[in-house]
Order: sequence, then structure tokens, then C-alpha cells
Amino acid sequence: IGGNAMVWHFRIGYVVLGLLAFRLVWGLVGGRWSRFASFVYAPATLMRYLRGQRSPGDQLDVGHSPVGALSVFALLGLLGFQVGTGLFAWDENFEMGGPLNRFIGSGLATTLTGWHEEVGESALLGLVLLHVAAVLFYRVAKRRDLVRPMLVGDKLLPAQTPASADGLGPRLLARASAVACAAGGVWGGRLGG
Repeated sequence: IGGNAMVWHFRIGYVVLGLLAFRLVWGLVGGRWSRFASFVYAPATLMRYLRGQRSPGDQLDVGHSPVGALSVFALLGLLGFQVGTGLFAWDENFEMGGPLNRFIGSGLATTLTGWHEEVGESALLGLVLLHVAAVLFYRVAKRRDLVRPMLVGDKLLPAQTPASADGLGPRLLARASAVACAAGGVWGGRLGG
């Protein structure tokens, strides 16, 4: 593309790194329905969900459904792969590399760059398209809006559904985690010298 496209590529990569780090931290210490533990489902639960069967006490649609959970973990894993390979990649056209490129040999850098540019990019675009298609399917075919609850953080649930902690403490923890992850992204970006 030319110009300062690679500079922006790096900046956006650091933002993604910070957001990814925040989501991983928040998946461990966040609100009840944000924690990974609330949406790691057994294979039997996934199969039951796909067949449309419910067991007493199931709360499969409060946060992420079993299928949505698979998508979340796939996106997080693939984003981690893409960011991780990008940190070590080298672009011959611009003679620029990721901030950690100087710590590895050129052979490994070439391999990681290939994965970053070919495998990761294609897989990530495919998964994002699949994710958007699933959200549209739920909206049109099942008449369920998945986007609004994700953006505002609220949706109507049965009265017996346990609430997610949303007081001052969790909000301060979220802000502190976000600041720490952003600082970590900046620090990581400066490793390249």
C-alpha cells in the first residue's frame, strides 16, 4: 500500500494486543458471565444445546451459548496467534519487523511472517465472517438480538438468573485492568527499540 500503512498496521496490532490481554484478564477476574468458567461447556452440554434440549438449571443463553463459547475461544486463540506471529514478523518491503523480531533468527522470522500473512490472516477473516453470519442468522431466523446486549451489557433474563457483579469494585477493577493491559501493549511495542 505504501505510505505509513505499516506504521498504522503496528499501531493497530498493539491495540489488538492490549484488547486481547484485557479480555484474557477479564475472563479470569471479571463479572460472573464474563468469566471463562461460566462458558466452558462439556461436550454433552454442547450436543444437548444443538439438539434444542435443556436440563434443569441450564443457563446456556445468559452469557455465551455453547456454540458462542466455541466462537469466542476460537477468536481469542486466532487473535493470539495473529498478534503473536506479528510480534516476531519481518516485512522485507518496508524493512520493518515486529518488536520481538530482533530476538529470533531470520529463518524463524520468515516462517512466522508466512503464518502471519497467509495462514493467520485467512483464518481470521474466515472466522470473523462466520461470526458475523451467525449473529445475522440469530437476528433474522431466531429473532434474537445478540448485538445490543453485547454493546450495552444488559438483557432481559429470568428472575432466578444470578446477577453479574456490577458495582464500583468490579468497575474499578475493569479500569485498572484496561490501563495495565494498555501499558503492557505500549511496553511490548517499545521492546523493538
